[in-house]
Amino acid sequence: MDELDFSEQIAALRSTFADIRSVVGVDKLTAEIADLSEQAGVPDLWDDTEKAQKITSALSHKQAELAKIVSIQSRLDDLEIMVELANEEADASAAADAQAELTSIQKLLGELEVQTLLNGEFDSRAAVVTIRAGAGGVDASDFAEMLMRMYLRWAEQHNYPAKVLDTSYAEEAGIKSTTIEIDAPYAFGTLSVEAGTHRLVRMSPFNSAGKRQTSFAAVEVIPLIEQTDVVEVPEGDIRVDVFRSSGPGGQSVNTTDSAVRITHIPTGTVVSMQNEKSQIQNRAAAMRVLQSRLLLIEREREAAQKKELAGVITASWGDQMRSYVLAPYQMVKDLRTDYEVNNPSAVFDGDLDGFINAGIKWRKRDKSD
Repeated sequence: MDELDFSEQIAALRSTFADIRSVVGVDKLTAEIADLSEQAGVPDLWDDTEKAQKITSALSHKQAELAKIVSIQSRLDDLEIMVELANEEADASAAADAQAELTSIQKLLGELEVQTLLNGEFDSRAAVVTIRAGAGGVDASDFAEMLMRMYLRWAEQHNYPAKVLDTSYAEEAGIKSTTIEIDAPYAFGTLSVEAGTHRLVRMSPFNSAGKRQTSFAAVEVIPLIEQTDVVEVPEGDIRVDVFRSSGPGGQSVNTTDSAVRITHIPTGTVVSMQNEKSQIQNRAAAMRVLQSRLLLIEREREAAQKKELAGVITASWGDQMRSYVLAPYQMVKDLRTDYEVNNPSAVFDGDLDGFINAGIKWRKRDKSD
């Protein structure tokens, strides 16, 4: 067999790895793990369940991040040995293993490199994703539900805790809107590139003539605020309505008025919550999401003022950011990055990492231009 020579590829990987280590800050990461481990070892930790979950979740995430860094260092060393052995023994099978390992490390480093770009003010936060059906009638409602499943499946594949906070069902099929919380480190920074208008083109299952139908859905992604964030919402600025939770077709799933809808009168922002069993819990959850939205509105207002002063008025996001085409051909394409795949089924089943990584890189380039 021909002699393997991965020296250039390995040198490039080591250079990229060194940059990633520098950005991540291994010493700082190790110190953070030690601090969190100390906090997690406090005897009365679980007296405050919410605080305990945040500490243990942060500890687990940082330990996994450090383990990944250590693993890559070891795998790069082992790869060089694999190449030497394959060449010494002229073993085609060993050469194939070395090639597969090189490809695997390249992919892993690519993912880590993307994560280092998540350095925005709220990128490390959990995310609240809201999906709303747009133009397209029943198909749009069905499309909104397909997107809800897509993001839940994506979270499931990554072992990220996700829960549906509120869903408004459409009369015939699908949903009018839904709000999902994905409580994982950097969930907001990761998913924020999914915000925008999504378009579906297919042969409508709701059209007896079998005509091709185009429908739209809007995706909003906001960071979940922490208890330390200060977002003052005077009682006089909100209207609180209570109602009974309901499921598809109006079927009652709660016999008491436990669901809560809060309207922020100055901005017209509305948040509904029916996931929890009590009205008090739903109100607290709704207020937290409302505060998150108001915080983002304030940041966007400040950013808009800065852009206006700088003479830049064009929006960062177009009206349409991704197309899902099921007929007459199969394709999902991001219109900002030009990233595309020919397997919509896999995408709707949660295979979004390629689109997300391309979006994060695109956003970084767009901001630096």
